Amino acid sequence: MISGINISKQYLGIKVLNDVSIHCQSGQICGLLGANGAGKTTLFKILLGLVTPDSGNIIVEAASKKRIGGIIEKPALYEYLSALDNLRIFASIQQLPTNRTTLEKYLLRVGLPLNRKDPVANFSMGMKQRLGIAIALLNNPSCLILDEPFTGLDPMGVVSLRSLIRQLTQEFQLAVFLSSHILEDLNQLCSRLYVLQNGKLIRQGNTQAIMLECTQQYIITAKNLRQSNMLHQWEHQLQGDTLKIHIQPTQVPDFLSALALEKIEITSCIPQPDLLLLFEGGKE
Repeated sequence: MISGINISKQYLGIKVLNDVSIHCQSGQICGLLGANGAGKTTLFKILLGLVTPDSGNIIVEAASKKRIGGIIEKPALYEYLSALDNLRIFASIQQLPTNRTTLEKYLLRVGLPLNRKDPVANFSMGMKQRLGIAIALLNNPSCLILDEPFTGLDPMGVVSLRSLIRQLTQEFQLAVFLSSHILEDLNQLCSRLYVLQNGKLIRQGNTQAIMLECTQQYIITAKNLRQSNMLHQWEHQLQGDTLKIHIQPTQVPDFLSALALEKIEITSCIPQPDLLLLFEGGKE
């Protein structure tokens, strides 16, 4: 478990964080959403002990020696060394075992191959992120901090990394905090969401509940949509089998039922949260 309580920090008279409190339980993935410059990285550096807050407290309940592991902005790797040699150096710094058998367990844990002996400069961004997570997991921390872990990844890399984060959280009961400025990343992973704007928390709570509060549009995929007689009652855009409709979440079940009665074969219904509503309608 990790908590930051009433954290404030300013640089040159500018308040970067203003009385921010966050909490993440073991086995839980929590998300921090905010635009660039909102204060996400500063908050994570404070949680990791890299920056001292002007006020506030950090509480970490951990059974292991290493309380927190993390990656800030991007993995700090020795690009000219292999993955195994990178692990060996970081393990040595922490006075941990550096034998091949032990280190290979961490490579396997994050899904990296054991037969790669070439420099990590040759690795994809996704593989570098995985190696960074392996390094963060050395000495078995209870909490994991990931700052913008999906930046620079292709769609398949994003899906793969999401799966890894879920797996590690469940298997080792980690408390995981990750940040992003992309809503979909956090919506897919996080049970709890904190929204940071100009150093202040403007929303916090169940991720799905927050998404619903900020959703007034859905993307529906279905066959024979042009045969529907009731679509003209709604503000919508129709292109092929894809319908973009402006509708309140509470109206969606009745709308889908009406389409089904017209023999429209619905294959998906995806909410499209509005970022403007998310940030402008914030609650303390």
